[in-house]
Amino acid sequence: MKTHEIKKIEEIKGLSQRLLTALKPADDKQGMYIAEIRVYDYYELASIITNLMKLCIIAVDQDSAEVPPTIQNQNIDVGLILGVALQLFPIDEFELINEISDLYHYQKDETIVNSK
Repeated sequence: MKTHEIKKIEEIKGLSQRLLTALKPADDKQGMYIAEIRVYDYYELASIITNLMKLCIIAVDQDSAEVPPTIQNQNIDVGLILGVALQLFPIDEFELINEISDLYHYQKDETIVNSK
């Protein structure tokens, strides 16, 4: 393996350690990972769960497309659900992909220049 290829592999290893943060290995199961969301308290967690359930009720029963009248608060806090989705979005991992892409685009450009 060429020296510059080894150097790139080492750089990718370092970037991976720094940027692969969205998933953490689960201690109790091989091949499983944990994704984390942060909440202020149990009330916020309950709000997230109930809003997800209401959203699922509407998704499952598209004909009626409403939360059953037996549910006390029928409003769905879409902002809360989107906030959870944003917490789970692996932005660091996309940064890693970008860094790797930059490494290999640089190599591609270098190859073009050297072949001329």
